[in-house]
Formats: sequence, C-alpha cells, structure tokens
Amino acid sequence: MSSMIPAGSGALLKHRSFLLFLLSRSSSRFASQVAAVAIGWQVYDLTGSAFDLGMVGLVQFLPTALLVFAAGHAADRYERKRVMQLCQLAQALTAIFLAWGAYTGTLTVLQIFIATGVLGTATAFESPAVAALLPLIVPQGSLQRATALSSGAAQIATITGPAIGGLAYAVAPSMPYGIMAVIWLLGAILTGWIRLSQPALVRDAATPADLFAGVRFVRKNPAILGTISLDLFAVLLGGATALLPIYARDILQTGPLGLGILRAAPAVGALLMTAVLARHTIDSRVGLRMFQAVIVFGAATVVFALSHWMWLSVLALAILGAADIVSVVIRFSLVQLATPDEMRGRVGAVNFLFINASNQLGQFESGVTAALFGAMPAAVLGGLGTIAIALLWMKLFPTLRDVERLE
Repeated sequence: MSSMIPAGSGALLKHRSFLLFLLSRSSSRFASQVAAVAIGWQVYDLTGSAFDLGMVGLVQFLPTALLVFAAGHAADRYERKRVMQLCQLAQALTAIFLAWGAYTGTLTVLQIFIATGVLGTATAFESPAVAALLPLIVPQGSLQRATALSSGAAQIATITGPAIGGLAYAVAPSMPYGIMAVIWLLGAILTGWIRLSQPALVRDAATPADLFAGVRFVRKNPAILGTISLDLFAVLLGGATALLPIYARDILQTGPLGLGILRAAPAVGALLMTAVLARHTIDSRVGLRMFQAVIVFGAATVVFALSHWMWLSVLALAILGAADIVSVVIRFSLVQLATPDEMRGRVGAVNFLFINASNQLGQFESGVTAALFGAMPAAVLGGLGTIAIALLWMKLFPTLRDVERLE
C-alpha cells in the first residue's frame, strides 16, 4: 500500500495512479454504455422482438459463465493492468468491426450477437483485474472513499455515454461504434501509464484447485456469500432497465435520444449519491444500510414500471440508481477488504459472475417475461421480487445484516 493513513477525496484525486485508474475505468464504462444504447436500439429496430432484446443480455453473460475461473486466475497470475489493457484493445477492435458493418449497411443481427459475445469475453477478463487492482493503488483505510469516487467517475461516464450514444445513433448508426473504438483505445493508453506502489506478482501455472479457490473462499465466508448472492437475485428480478427500448418507443413514445436520457437517469441518481458517500462514508450499520438500499431499488423499479410520464420515469430511475450505488460501495468494499490480495482476482471473478448474472441474465429474464406477459407486468413483478429477496436475505444471512463497519 502507498500509505497507512486514510486519504481524503481531494488527496486521492491528486494521486497520479489513482487518477489514471479513474480515467481508464471511466473510458471503458463510457464505451460500454454507448454500446448498450446502440446495440439495444439496433437489435430492436431490426427485429422488433422483446425476446431478441433479451438475448443480447444472454449472449453477454455466457462468456462470463464459461470463463469466470480462467479470468480470475489471469487477474491473480499476470500483471493486472496488462490484462486490462489487452481487454480494452480487443473491445476497440470489435467496435471497429461493428462500425464498418453499420456504415456499409451489411451488419446483421447474428453479427451483432457475435460481436456482443466478444465484448462480453473481454469484459469477463477485464472486470476481475480492475477490481483486484484498485486496493493496490489507494492508501490503506481509503478503499470505501476510493470506491465511491471510482463509482462516481463511472457514473459520469454512464450519464454521458447513453445520451451521446443515442444522439450519435440518431445521426448515423455507425457513429456510436466509431466513438466506442476511439474511447477504448484511449483507455488502453491510460492503463499503460498506471504505476503500482508494489511490483506485480507473477505466479506459477494454475492447478485445478487454484482455479476454484475463489469459489471455496466465498462459500466459507457467509457475509461475502450473502452480499454477492443478494446482488444476484435482487437485480436479476429487478432488471427493468433491460426493457428501456420498449418503454422508450412503445410506452413513453420517445426516440433514441429519449432512450439515452432514460439510460442516463440511474447514473444521475448514482452520481448524486456518490458525492455524498465520497464526503461521508457509511461508518455504522453498513449491513442494514445495504438491505435498505435494495428495498428502495425494488420500490423505485415498481414506480418506473407503472409510469406513463417521462418525468416520473426519469425520477424513478434516478432514485433506483442512488439506491444501487449505496449497495455497490458497501458490497465492493466488504468483499475487497475481506479478501487477501493473492485471492482478489479469483474472488473478484466469482463476484463478477454474480453481477453479470444479475445484470445480463436479468436482461434475458426481463425480455422473456415481457414477451410472455408484456413489458409493464414484467417490470412490476421484477420490482416486487427484489423487495421480497431483500427481506428474505435479511433472515437467511443475519451476519451480513449485522455487519457494523467496513474499515
């Protein structure tokens, strides 16, 4: 660690490697959010199918499910910033392929799914490396604040990415993909400039026991297991944001720019909450606060699901995002602080598998449910299910509910 003294938000932002980390991570988030708008709108525009829209999430998730253990080991065995850099380069090349196909008018739904799978593969390797790298950059005792700042920077990218992606798509379908390529290349350059306070460890070849060590570690720690599984099931059911293209076009009757605004709304709420958490860390009853945040997330999902007004939909999504960021900061800090450095890549991979399962399988689940029952009933049921899961998990994982402090 670079210091044993907790650093304030201002000092952290002056930390060169942490600032480079923020910019690199934000670049990846920005590009991925542009991709979410462009790919989602183009698939729905080409097919008009809620099921195909849900399939985008499934195609993104499958690489994570298949490669989770290899990705975690790669983050622990190889230099983490190099893993990040290679993933960003692979994403940039994929974006160039999509841009060319969209520009020439030859891009098909199958090609979009294949490209989405490649992006999912790169993300599967990138995310554990990113999570395991952050604790090696920031001063000890500052991880919760650094996580809040990192999440805030990512939320700024999440706000601007969808809006710019929607506007760019309205100008030309190839434009958002070109933007993605440039931003991912920039992120790869920034990643290469990061310097760690201690040398990267290069480990011996993996054994089967090493590959599955992250699963064993999570299973033996009830608080970590409860945290990760809560996110899995709560967001799996509350994945109403996967239905935003349907809401934008058919319910709220807006276009690609309106879709970008809706996608950005959760990030606006998250950014406002991040500003609070960066100054005022959660110092007590953190377990209970996480459960309360998940319940608010579910309630906001129900309000969004029932709304026919753009202003109310945006407000509900902003509240949803604010609640989610509280859960994210607590979850990330708890998992990282409870995990030794030599295990962070593999545990981070398990965590990412659960996160991806909640987000991308949640998108698939929402698409299938919407195809069967309609978008609004699917979103309402998802929000109610999220609340029920939070209440149930409070009973099943009392040690998590009773966690008092993080650092």
